[in-house]
Amino acid sequence: MVVSEKMYELGSKRSAIRELFEYGKQRAAVVGVENVYDFSIGNPSIPAPDCVNETIRDLTEHLDSLSLHGYTSAQGDVGTREAIAEYLNKEHGTSFRADNFYITMGAAASLSICFKALTCSNEDEFIIIAPFFPEYKVFIEAVGAIPVIVPADTKEFQIRFDELEKRINPHTKGVVINSPNNPSGAIYSEETIQKLAELLNRKQEEYHTQIFLIADEPYREIAYDTKVPFVTQYYANTLVCYSYSKSLSLPGERIGWVLVPDEVCDSRMVYAACAGAGRALGYVCAPSLMQKMLVKCIGQTGDIDAYRANRDLIYEGLTKIGYHCHKPQGAFYLFVQALEEDADAFCEKAKEEDLLVVSANGFGCPGWVRISYCVDGEMIKRSLPAFERLYRRYNGTTEG
Repeated sequence: MVVSEKMYELGSKRSAIRELFEYGKQRAAVVGVENVYDFSIGNPSIPAPDCVNETIRDLTEHLDSLSLHGYTSAQGDVGTREAIAEYLNKEHGTSFRADNFYITMGAAASLSICFKALTCSNEDEFIIIAPFFPEYKVFIEAVGAIPVIVPADTKEFQIRFDELEKRINPHTKGVVINSPNNPSGAIYSEETIQKLAELLNRKQEEYHTQIFLIADEPYREIAYDTKVPFVTQYYANTLVCYSYSKSLSLPGERIGWVLVPDEVCDSRMVYAACAGAGRALGYVCAPSLMQKMLVKCIGQTGDIDAYRANRDLIYEGLTKIGYHCHKPQGAFYLFVQALEEDADAFCEKAKEEDLLVVSANGFGCPGWVRISYCVDGEMIKRSLPAFERLYRRYNGTTEG
């Protein structure tokens, strides 16, 4: 074959989420956008905070073009990295420095860099906990490592520690956690994080290896009445991957970072490996304009209360109809049990009502579907009769 068979496969077919998103645009052209209830993609629906556009305007007016659009250091502008460190230190009582951060093109780049930096052989394994973002498998396999899946706790959506412990072995290089979680909206409790840290410390001693905890945190700020533990305070060998796509509503700008704390074993070596991975993957010098904007806008968010209102609207609406839903503590996704065992088939039936929801089979959690409620609240209200019609179809009743 002329090209990589695996890369051809990835490039010639979109992810299930993207396929559904594209179908929604095509369907809207036929029946009208107001008649398609598209809950497919996690695209923030609230505007970026005013600070973002105001700062960008100010930068473009007062900085010359070369300063504004030129290369930064490969690992990111030192002023930006200092600002990030200062903000996190204030928030969490930590003592990070600029040199603990590598600026990236969003969380996908951050994760790929970590997997690449830590993978030493094709026997290395990274554990991912269902339900999980499907691209984790893509990123891990792309660097020649092996994804190992822990089945989901479908009651509380915490971690099934008995199943996790079975999967840790001398080849385990890392465990990936995502809290607040895409797709379940769950937040790992402090008790869960403490128990996870104890398990990983015990396994490191047992196997005489280093096991890294990779915390994927693009939804950290989108939390409802629940604290999101800052994982570096519980486990030394923690790498944090972050993106401003959700907190600042900037998914198309691709800006984030990798944090390598000093507490990590051989931290300077790990940081250098992340820098090397960034170089090898082509993730050097993240967008300069976005880096400069961050200095003024770190810590701000869009209107998170709008997501909370949508959460309450969709959760209460569907549970009233009769659906079994896990109430999200964060992010902007509702996890709903399908009305038949085959979630793919359920999603196809939902499309007949122009309801576009995503099967969780690809998230490692068969029998469930994901609803992205980062949408206009009025669309949620309009969709509820369609959800009720779908429910009645499965329960052998008709309206009236």
